[in-house]
Amino acid sequence: MSWLVQPRLVNDPFSDPGVYLDFRYGRRAILFDLGDVSPLSSRELLRVSHVFVSHTHVDHIAGFDRLFRLCLHRPSPLILIGPSGFTDQIEHRIRSFTWNLLDENSVDFCLRAMDYDGVRLTKAAEFHAREAFARREVQAPNFPEGLAWAEADFRIEAVALDHGIPSLAFALKEVMQVNVWRGMLAEMGLPPGPWLNEAKRAVRRGLPDNHPISVSDHGTIRLSELKHRALRVAPGQMVAYVTDASPHAANRARILQLADKADQLFIEAVFLEKDRHLAEASHHLTAWEAGAIAREAGVRAVTPFHHSARYLGEPEVLRQELFESFRPNEAQSLIA
Repeated sequence: MSWLVQPRLVNDPFSDPGVYLDFRYGRRAILFDLGDVSPLSSRELLRVSHVFVSHTHVDHIAGFDRLFRLCLHRPSPLILIGPSGFTDQIEHRIRSFTWNLLDENSVDFCLRAMDYDGVRLTKAAEFHAREAFARREVQAPNFPEGLAWAEADFRIEAVALDHGIPSLAFALKEVMQVNVWRGMLAEMGLPPGPWLNEAKRAVRRGLPDNHPISVSDHGTIRLSELKHRALRVAPGQMVAYVTDASPHAANRARILQLADKADQLFIEAVFLEKDRHLAEASHHLTAWEAGAIAREAGVRAVTPFHHSARYLGEPEVLRQELFESFRPNEAQSLIA
C-alpha cells in the first residue's frame, strides 16, 4: 500500500537538518525545518504549502530567503510555524527587504507566520504582497492541545524540547491510508484518474456510503461500492522529526510520546556516546541515545541526521552506533 506522503532528508546527514514530505497525490509538499534548501529544485519548493521550523538557529532557517523569493509570484499562501517569538522574527526578516515595486496590481502572495508554544498556536500574522508585506494580525487556528496543524487527511503534532532554548519536534499523522486495487477497478469497468483522489478524500473524511463519486465520462458511483470492492483502507502513516534536543530524561519522555510507534523517525545523532560531554554542553543527542529512543518508541524505521563535522573522517560511525543501539542483532545488516 502507498502512503499519502513520501518523506526524505533534504541534505546529507552532515549538512543542514530538514525533511521534505512530498504528497503523492497532489501538487503539494511540507517541510520540517528550513536550512539549506539548495538540493531542492524550484519546482519542488513551489509545491511547499507549510513549513514547520524547530527553532531559528541559522542552520534551521537559512533557506527562508530562497523559498520566500520563489513564492513571491504565486497566488497560494505559504504558512510557516515555529516556536514562541517566531512570527516577530519572520516580520523582521521581511522588513529587511525593500518593497517599493509592489502595488495593488501585484500578485497578492500571502505569507502567514504563527507561534506554537509547545501546546498550541498562540499568535499569527499575515503579510500580503499588495500591502508591501505590512504586518496584519490574524487569529491563530484553535486546534486542540498538542496540534500545530490539522486538515481532513492529516495532522501535525508537536512538542517543545529543551535545547537551551525551546526546539519543536513534529510528527505528521495521516488520518488513514486509502489505496486502490487496480485489478478490481478494471473489473468494474472504471478508469484510473484524478477522480480517485476525490474518492480517497471522501473515505478519509468519513462521508456516508451513499455519497456519490463522479467518475470521468462514467457518471457517478456510490462510495460504498468503491469501499467494498476497489478501495483498501488501513491506518495512516506517521512520520516523526526530532532535532536539537538536550540528552536528558524530560526530553526523552516528550520524544517517546511524540514518536510512539512511528513508521519513520528522523532523529538527530550528533555525537558518539563516548563524546557525551560534548552532547550535553551543546544540548544535542548522542547517536546511542537516539537509537535507544527509537527502540523504546517502537518505530518501524529510523533515519539519523545532523551529524557533527568532527566525524567527517569516519562518516559511518554515528549511523553504526545508532543502529547498534536501535536493533543490536540487526545492526550489521542494516548498516550494509
